[in-house]
Amino acid sequence: CHTHPAVSGGRGLVMASPASLLLLLFVSFPFFSSSSEEEFFPPIAQGLSWTFYWSSCPQLEVVVRDYLSRAFQRDPGLAAGLLRLHFHDCFVQGCDGSVLLDGSAGGPSEKTATPNLTLRPAAFAAISELRDLLERACGRVVSCADIAARDAVFLTGGPPYPVPLGRRDGLTFATSDTTLAFLPPPSSNTTALIASFAKVNLDLTDLVALSGAHTI
Repeated sequence: CHTHPAVSGGRGLVMASPASLLLLLFVSFPFFSSSSEEEFFPPIAQGLSWTFYWSSCPQLEVVVRDYLSRAFQRDPGLAAGLLRLHFHDCFVQGCDGSVLLDGSAGGPSEKTATPNLTLRPAAFAAISELRDLLERACGRVVSCADIAARDAVFLTGGPPYPVPLGRRDGLTFATSDTTLAFLPPPSSNTTALIASFAKVNLDLTDLVALSGAHTI
Protein backbone atom coordinates (compact mmCIF):
# COMPACT_ATOMS: atom_id res chain seq x y z
CA CYS A 1 0.00 0.00 0.00
CA HIS A 2 1.35 3.39 -0.88
CA THR A 3 0.67 6.99 -0.05
CA HIS A 4 0.25 9.72 -2.61
CA PRO A 5 -0.72 13.41 -2.53
CA ALA A 6 -4.44 13.06 -2.08
CA VAL A 7 -6.45 13.00 1.13
CA SER A 8 -6.79 10.52 3.93
CA GLY A 9 -9.89 8.38 4.20
CA GLY A 10 -12.81 10.14 5.86
CA ARG A 11 -15.66 8.67 7.80
CA GLY A 12 -18.40 10.22 5.67
CA LEU A 13 -19.07 7.78 2.82
CA VAL A 14 -20.42 8.86 -0.56
CA MET A 15 -23.20 6.43 -1.41
CA ALA A 16 -25.45 6.00 -4.40
CA SER A 17 -27.47 3.01 -3.36
CA PRO A 18 -28.44 0.86 -0.38
CA ALA A 19 -25.54 -1.46 -1.17
CA SER A 20 -22.97 1.15 -0.38
CA LEU A 21 -19.82 0.23 1.38
CA LEU A 22 -18.82 -2.28 2.91
CA LEU A 23 -16.03 -0.16 2.74
CA LEU A 24 -15.50 0.80 1.07
CA LEU A 25 -16.16 2.00 -2.06
CA PHE A 26 -13.43 1.53 -4.45
CA VAL A 27 -12.93 1.09 -8.15
CA SER A 28 -14.03 0.30 -11.57
CA PHE A 29 -17.62 0.39 -12.77
CA PRO A 30 -17.91 2.13 -16.20
CA PHE A 31 -17.57 5.79 -15.40
CA PHE A 32 -20.56 8.05 -14.86
CA SER A 33 -20.81 11.50 -16.40
CA SER A 34 -19.69 14.36 -14.19
CA SER A 35 -23.04 16.07 -14.57
CA SER A 36 -24.82 13.02 -13.16
CA GLU A 37 -22.43 12.83 -10.23
CA GLU A 38 -22.90 16.49 -9.40
CA GLU A 39 -26.67 16.13 -9.59
CA PHE A 40 -27.09 13.08 -7.37
CA PHE A 41 -24.11 13.09 -5.00
CA PRO A 42 -22.84 15.49 -2.34
CA PRO A 43 -19.63 17.42 -2.98
CA ILE A 44 -16.55 15.24 -2.66
CA ALA A 45 -13.63 16.03 -0.39
CA GLN A 46 -10.83 18.20 -1.69
CA GLY A 47 -8.14 16.03 -3.29
CA LEU A 48 -10.50 13.25 -4.37
CA SER A 49 -11.74 12.83 -7.93
CA TRP A 50 -14.05 10.56 -9.90
CA THR A 51 -11.20 10.18 -12.41
CA PHE A 52 -8.20 10.26 -10.07
CA TYR A 53 -6.33 7.38 -11.76
CA TRP A 54 -7.35 7.94 -15.37
CA SER A 55 -3.91 9.21 -16.39
CA SER A 56 -1.68 7.49 -13.82
CA CYS A 57 -3.30 4.04 -14.00
CA PRO A 58 -5.76 3.74 -16.91
CA GLN A 59 -5.69 -0.08 -16.56
CA LEU A 60 -7.09 0.11 -13.03
CA GLU A 61 -10.67 -0.79 -13.93
CA VAL A 62 -9.73 -3.77 -16.09
CA VAL A 63 -7.16 -5.16 -13.64
CA VAL A 64 -9.52 -5.05 -10.66
CA ARG A 65 -12.59 -6.36 -12.43
CA ASP A 66 -10.74 -9.23 -14.14
CA TYR A 67 -9.09 -10.29 -10.89
CA LEU A 68 -12.30 -10.20 -8.87
CA SER A 69 -14.32 -12.03 -11.53
CA ARG A 70 -11.88 -14.94 -11.40
CA ALA A 71 -11.55 -14.81 -7.63
CA PHE A 72 -15.32 -14.91 -7.06
CA GLN A 73 -15.62 -17.95 -9.33
CA ARG A 74 -13.10 -19.77 -7.14
CA ASP A 75 -14.49 -18.48 -3.85
CA PRO A 76 -18.02 -16.97 -3.95
CA GLY A 77 -17.74 -16.04 -0.27
CA LEU A 78 -14.88 -13.65 -0.99
CA ALA A 79 -17.30 -10.88 -2.01
CA ALA A 80 -18.86 -10.76 1.45
CA GLY A 81 -15.38 -10.98 2.97
CA LEU A 82 -14.21 -7.90 1.05
CA LEU A 83 -17.34 -5.97 1.94
CA ARG A 84 -16.93 -6.77 5.63
CA LEU A 85 -13.23 -5.88 5.53
CA HIS A 86 -14.05 -2.50 4.01
CA PHE A 87 -16.82 -1.94 6.54
CA HIS A 88 -14.48 -2.61 9.47
CA ASP A 89 -11.86 -0.30 7.95
CA CYS A 90 -14.15 2.67 7.29
CA PHE A 91 -16.15 2.50 10.50
CA VAL A 92 -13.18 3.03 12.82
CA GLN A 93 -11.03 5.91 11.59
CA GLY A 94 -12.13 6.42 8.02
CA CYS A 95 -11.49 4.53 4.79
CA ASP A 96 -7.72 4.61 5.05
CA GLY A 97 -6.77 0.94 4.78
CA SER A 98 -5.46 0.96 8.37
CA VAL A 99 -7.08 -2.40 9.09
CA LEU A 100 -4.53 -3.89 6.66
CA LEU A 101 -1.53 -2.79 8.74
CA ASP A 102 0.41 -5.23 10.90
CA GLY A 103 1.33 -4.39 14.48
CA SER A 104 4.58 -2.87 15.65
CA ALA A 105 6.75 -2.72 18.75
CA GLY A 106 4.46 0.07 19.92
CA GLY A 107 1.49 -2.23 20.26
CA PRO A 108 -0.91 -4.61 18.54
CA SER A 109 -2.53 -3.62 15.27
CA GLU A 110 -6.10 -2.74 14.45
CA LYS A 111 -6.14 -6.00 12.49
CA THR A 112 -5.75 -8.02 15.68
CA ALA A 113 -8.48 -6.23 17.65
CA THR A 114 -11.18 -8.68 18.73
CA PRO A 115 -13.85 -7.59 16.19
CA ASN A 116 -11.36 -8.00 13.33
CA LEU A 117 -10.17 -11.49 14.20
CA THR A 118 -13.09 -12.94 12.23
CA LEU A 119 -12.29 -11.02 9.04
CA ARG A 120 -11.55 -13.49 6.26
CA PRO A 121 -7.84 -14.09 5.57
CA ALA A 122 -8.80 -14.52 1.91
CA ALA A 123 -10.01 -10.90 1.82
CA PHE A 124 -6.66 -9.62 3.09
CA ALA A 125 -4.89 -11.84 0.56
CA ALA A 126 -7.07 -10.51 -2.28
CA ILE A 127 -6.18 -6.90 -1.47
CA SER A 128 -2.49 -7.82 -1.34
CA GLU A 129 -2.66 -9.65 -4.68
CA LEU A 130 -4.51 -6.74 -6.29
CA ARG A 131 -1.90 -4.32 -4.99
CA ASP A 132 0.86 -6.41 -6.58
CA LEU A 133 -1.00 -6.62 -9.90
CA LEU A 134 -1.57 -2.86 -9.95
CA GLU A 135 2.07 -2.17 -9.07
CA ARG A 136 3.16 -4.23 -12.06
CA ALA A 137 0.66 -2.49 -14.33
CA CYS A 138 1.01 1.10 -13.15
CA GLY A 139 3.78 1.43 -10.59
CA ARG A 140 3.33 2.51 -6.99
CA VAL A 141 0.41 4.87 -7.52
CA VAL A 142 -2.80 3.14 -6.36
CA SER A 143 -3.55 3.09 -2.64
CA CYS A 144 -4.97 0.05 -0.87
CA ALA A 145 -7.77 2.28 0.35
CA ASP A 146 -8.96 2.53 -3.26
CA ILE A 147 -8.93 -1.09 -4.35
CA ALA A 148 -11.87 -3.53 -4.20
CA ALA A 149 -15.22 -3.34 -2.44
CA ARG A 150 -17.22 -1.46 -5.05
CA ASP A 151 -16.80 -4.20 -7.63
CA ALA A 152 -17.63 -6.80 -4.99
CA VAL A 153 -21.09 -5.24 -4.84
CA PHE A 154 -21.55 -5.03 -8.60
CA LEU A 155 -20.15 -8.45 -9.50
CA THR A 156 -22.45 -10.18 -7.03
CA GLY A 157 -25.56 -8.63 -8.55
CA GLY A 158 -25.78 -5.40 -6.60
CA PRO A 159 -26.24 -1.95 -8.14
CA PRO A 160 -23.27 0.01 -9.47
CA TYR A 161 -22.32 3.19 -7.67
CA PRO A 162 -19.53 5.69 -8.30
CA VAL A 163 -16.89 6.38 -5.68
CA PRO A 164 -14.45 9.31 -5.64
CA LEU A 165 -10.87 8.02 -5.65
CA GLY A 166 -7.58 9.26 -4.31
CA ARG A 167 -7.56 8.42 -0.60
CA ARG A 168 -4.19 7.96 1.01
CA ASP A 169 -3.43 4.80 2.91
CA GLY A 170 -3.18 5.41 6.62
CA LEU A 171 0.24 5.14 8.25
CA THR A 172 -1.14 4.47 11.72
CA PHE A 173 -3.75 2.05 12.99
CA ALA A 174 -6.42 2.42 15.64
CA THR A 175 -5.93 0.91 19.07
CA SER A 176 -7.94 -2.08 20.17
CA ASP A 177 -10.00 0.14 22.48
CA THR A 178 -10.82 2.56 19.65
CA THR A 179 -11.78 -0.29 17.36
CA LEU A 180 -14.08 -1.74 20.01
CA ALA A 181 -15.62 1.69 20.62
CA PHE A 182 -16.57 2.24 16.98
CA LEU A 183 -17.50 -1.19 15.64
CA PRO A 184 -20.95 -2.25 16.85
CA PRO A 185 -20.84 -5.63 18.62
CA PRO A 186 -22.97 -8.51 17.31
CA SER A 187 -25.07 -8.27 20.46
CA SER A 188 -26.27 -4.74 19.59
CA ASN A 189 -30.02 -4.28 19.30
CA THR A 190 -31.68 -2.31 16.52
CA THR A 191 -31.69 0.96 18.45
CA ALA A 192 -27.97 0.71 19.20
CA LEU A 193 -27.14 -0.21 15.61
CA ILE A 194 -29.09 2.73 14.19
CA ALA A 195 -27.31 5.09 16.59
CA SER A 196 -23.91 3.62 15.71
CA PHE A 197 -24.52 4.03 11.98
CA ALA A 198 -25.81 7.57 12.45
CA LYS A 199 -22.44 8.56 13.96
CA VAL A 200 -20.84 7.95 10.55
CA ASN A 201 -23.65 9.53 8.52
CA LEU A 202 -25.30 6.24 7.55
CA ASP A 203 -29.02 5.60 7.83
CA LEU A 204 -31.40 2.67 8.27
CA THR A 205 -31.24 1.77 4.56
CA ASP A 206 -27.45 1.51 4.80
CA LEU A 207 -27.75 -0.61 7.94
CA VAL A 208 -30.07 -3.10 6.25
CA ALA A 209 -27.92 -3.27 3.11
CA LEU A 210 -24.65 -3.74 4.96
CA SER A 211 -26.10 -6.32 7.31
CA GLY A 212 -27.47 -8.27 4.37
CA ALA A 213 -24.13 -8.04 2.55
CA HIS A 214 -22.63 -10.30 5.22
CA THR A 215 -24.73 -13.15 3.82
CA ILE A 216 -23.76 -12.92 0.12
